[in-house]
Amino acid sequence: MERLQHCRACLAPNPYLFLPMGQHPPANMFVRPEEHGDSQPAFSLNTEVCLNCGLIEIADQIPADFFRHYLYVPSSATTMHHHFDKLADVLGEAADGGLVVDIGCNDGLLLTACKARGQRTLGIDPAANLADIAEERGVQVHVAYFDPDTALEVRDAHGPAQVIVTTNTFNHIGDLHNFMEGVTRLLADDGHFVVEVPWAKELLERNEFDTVYQEHVSEFSLLSLQKLGAFFDLELVDVHRLPIHGGSMRVFFRPKGLAVPSEEVHTMLREEREAGMLEPETYQHFAARIEAIRIQLLDMLSELKADGMKIAGYGAPAKGNTLLNYFGIGPNELDFLVDRNPLKQGLFSPGMKIPVRSPEAIESESPDILMVLAWNFFDEIREQQSDFVARGGRFLVPLPQPMLVS
Repeated sequence: MERLQHCRACLAPNPYLFLPMGQHPPANMFVRPEEHGDSQPAFSLNTEVCLNCGLIEIADQIPADFFRHYLYVPSSATTMHHHFDKLADVLGEAADGGLVVDIGCNDGLLLTACKARGQRTLGIDPAANLADIAEERGVQVHVAYFDPDTALEVRDAHGPAQVIVTTNTFNHIGDLHNFMEGVTRLLADDGHFVVEVPWAKELLERNEFDTVYQEHVSEFSLLSLQKLGAFFDLELVDVHRLPIHGGSMRVFFRPKGLAVPSEEVHTMLREEREAGMLEPETYQHFAARIEAIRIQLLDMLSELKADGMKIAGYGAPAKGNTLLNYFGIGPNELDFLVDRNPLKQGLFSPGMKIPVRSPEAIESESPDILMVLAWNFFDEIREQQSDFVARGGRFLVPLPQPMLVS
């Protein structure tokens, strides 16, 4: 049973285990048709929390080089285009003509928006397949894992970064201290380090257990980020609340002594304390709620199937694979999944091996129910599926509580 000995942010010993979810294949390890009969590698998903800083975390067991070919791209969600447009404005103001470096730049969507505003940009990402897509957009990418050596290499070639940004990448990092050492080497003396991640407080309140998977090894509290930054003389000076991905935060670090923390930093730290994020009972209650949701969702699916309903899953996101594998929902419950990302179409979901098709299958196969696995984009999905709704189709939204929506 893989367990952490220390918190990866504040280094406090013995995180508290509160939701052991068994063995899971990597959540983006989709199965090719010719591999359908093969067994997949699986790793334990033991969700722990540091009661010193509120970091929710699992042991990092993904093999080295796993991210060199990656299947998630933000461009397939319209919501992300709008989100990154707004972020590009914020980064431009902070950079003031200096270099903007995006670590984990993926397919270059954010830096494309930055370039459109005349900003100097550079992406860093280990996934060569996605770097190719970014380069086609005119975004220069340094293909590598980010660490202190990569930071020095980039600084030598391009100079210091006025802004370093990382969006939904920080939660993938096994060794946060090594990563932060790289940040301090690359960042200008008066620079900004900007991190966007889901907020662990929202995860707890909205029962979002499925955002934990082998690639999301951490779900951050604001306190955990503040304590991590302090090891590197980086001060957490501001934070913005974001609706994206079921409740996120955009956190701003500056080298020590350049700015004082904003009122919002104090407010959110207080909210975390009041929510009991350092109390074991908070996590015991969370685990009990997840078990109740599992029973309720399986009962609903069983009843709908008994009534002769055809059910498909909408979205094949990594979080959906955590839910499917932990709850044991497979091809007997869901006839197929649909996803707008062409990299996933024609494959089978990890673990449960449900076929993934393009959204056109909703028209051709006429399911009665769409179970929304990409629940963080539900409003967008409902809008896109107006024809499905018009012919009487209903949505089954599993979280924060299983609910049928017509």
